[in-house]
Amino acid sequence: MSPSYTIFHDDEKSFSSIWTACSEDFAVFYGRCLDDLVQYGKIKQFFAKPDEPPNTFPISCIPWVSFTGFNLNIYTEGTYLLPIFTIGKYVKKDGNIQLPLSVQVHHAVCDGYHVGLLFQELQGLAEHYGSTLDDVPS
Repeated sequence: MSPSYTIFHDDEKSFSSIWTACSEDFAVFYGRCLDDLVQYGKIKQFFAKPDEPPNTFPISCIPWVSFTGFNLNIYTEGTYLLPIFTIGKYVKKDGNIQLPLSVQVHHAVCDGYHVGLLFQELQGLAEHYGSTLDDVPS
């Protein structure tokens, strides 16, 4: 799946939504993100990048605040099944960087166990930043 994310326009205090095609090669994916930001970052309409594929999931960021919980209430009569990721403002505490992350899932497609596995994997990736994925313990 590919991420769909918002870009903040500081001058107008507005947002645009773009998406970036996923790649298993992080360097390729990151390059695509940077290219998309250059190409679509200044377009001030809600869907700045056209032709969003059906296999995207939303990531949003609230870099102005740190939080311990965050919840979006999306009314779709229970048909919205994709996970929603929200990232907050990072803080430095006791020599560590803490980044708040909220993951909202529909219980029809995911249990708490699976969310726990996701957080464990993300923590492992953060602790082994700079290593190859083969070096990260599973």
